[in-house]
Amino acid sequence: MSEAGPRRIWLCADDYGISPGVNRAIRELLTMGRINATSVMMVGPAIGRDEVKALTAAAESQPGAAIGLHVTLTAPFYPLSLHFAPLAGGMFLPLAKKLQSSLLRRYDREIVRAEIAAQLAAFKEAFGRLPDYVDGHQHVQLFPQIRDAFLSAVQRAAPHAWVRQCGRNQALTRRLSQPKALLLDSLSVQFRARAKRAGIAFNPGFAGAYDFGRTSDFGAHMRDFLDGLPDGGLVMCHPGYVDQTLISLDPVTDQRERELAYLAGDAFPRLLAEQQVRLS
Repeated sequence: MSEAGPRRIWLCADDYGISPGVNRAIRELLTMGRINATSVMMVGPAIGRDEVKALTAAAESQPGAAIGLHVTLTAPFYPLSLHFAPLAGGMFLPLAKKLQSSLLRRYDREIVRAEIAAQLAAFKEAFGRLPDYVDGHQHVQLFPQIRDAFLSAVQRAAPHAWVRQCGRNQALTRRLSQPKALLLDSLSVQFRARAKRAGIAFNPGFAGAYDFGRTSDFGAHMRDFLDGLPDGGLVMCHPGYVDQTLISLDPVTDQRERELAYLAGDAFPRLLAEQQVRLS
């Protein structure tokens, strides 16, 4: 162990509420101490009272575990607020169109802020408290226009929550080989600057983006994610059991079970020890 001691990081499982199988996997990993945070989709189909109660119990079994809000603004999900626009068939726009519309500045900031505020209010009603942190499904919190509405909503409704930025702490030569993660790096620059001006805390480092391909070795990815991640940094993950609800809503299916198997297995705690990383 180094003189500085181990790094404590956040290992956050996204998408609690998207399906019963994903929920069950996340609760199992929380109880095992293999993750220490999860982000909840309040517009998901599997976020009823029993699912909230079970998640709260699982998080309480692990001191320091955090439950956050996973702000969701993309299809195939529906808004909670009455006047959100633009929509497609009553649903949010798909990811590509959402990003395009934000780049072209086609959103009304107050309408977007009202939807995020509605999701924050739904979280508070369900859990009896505000979220520990707030992030975004498919990284929508980073998009132009949306980021301003997002930070405004958090500042007003949950001023003590921190937010997720998605910029990495790796050398440029390594970052250039991963186009998706490089885009997140770029979008995060302005997000961090705006969050800092608003006095909103954010994670100092980020990892977890990869192509979700069937041949991806999640153990190898995790080793790469931890390399250079600072104390307080965040790794996102997407563990879950595949069920019909998940298949109907999200293209990331089988890879969730591979992530779950790795995180629940023996190799993961060995990697944490080797990298001097802890989750509690």
